[in-house]
Amino acid sequence: MNISLTPHLEELVKGKVASGLYNSESEVMHEALRLLEERDQERDLRLAELKDAIQKGIDSGEATPLDVQDIKARGRKRLAAQQGSG
Repeated sequence: MNISLTPHLEELVKGKVASGLYNSESEVMHEALRLLEERDQERDLRLAELKDAIQKGIDSGEATPLDVQDIKARGRKRLAAQQGSG
């Protein structure tokens, strides 16, 4: 298999070999592909977890609207109690 790289990527690969981190350009490409595969697997895992969380939300039943004013009132009451006791 032959691949073509942009001049920037070609210099990057050559620089990695010149640094001594890799013995050959082929090693650099193997590592790059391994990291790409790992990233894809992590993305797939995160996507599966997100889909699972969405399904749990759907399965949890009918949604109930939030009463923002009530939440604010309870928060203010809690804050006042903390400030009064502190």
